[in-house]
Amino acid sequence: LKNDGYDLILTGEMGIGNTTTASAVTAVLLGKKPDEVTGKGAGLDSVRLKHKIEVIKKAIEVNKPDKNDPIDIISKIGGFDIAAMTGLFIGGAVHGIPVVMDGFISSVSALLATRMDSRIKDFIIPSHLSNEPAGKLIMKELDIEPFLTCGMFLGEGSER
Repeated sequence: LKNDGYDLILTGEMGIGNTTTASAVTAVLLGKKPDEVTGKGAGLDSVRLKHKIEVIKKAIEVNKPDKNDPIDIISKIGGFDIAAMTGLFIGGAVHGIPVVMDGFISSVSALLATRMDSRIKDFIIPSHLSNEPAGKLIMKELDIEPFLTCGMFLGEGSER
């Protein structure tokens, strides 16, 4: 993208089930219980939310990701979307291109990237605060203030 003249990169995603993997990654990175960081995503009812939390607990228990190793976390409980966006934040920093962080999945990816190298934070531009429970926790951990707080649960390139 740098070779094509880009001077800003925007993240965004659209998926099904990716708040589950993002919540699992967040729980491990922040040392929180899954029920502290997990929300209803695209609109789960309370029964399905409880199931989602149990799935996350089991995934962490079975896979035992090392909280100090972002690659281990991604490979054991993350998704390809999280891995790709983490790489995007790293690549942006390597090439001096700011990357807009949009939504929950993007935020956890940015957190993973900064855990690999804290200098990456200098290239992150937050767009909005995700309404997922982990949203505020990740922003606090990154010590970043988002530009917008709109009560959104999405990350589909909402900065457009």
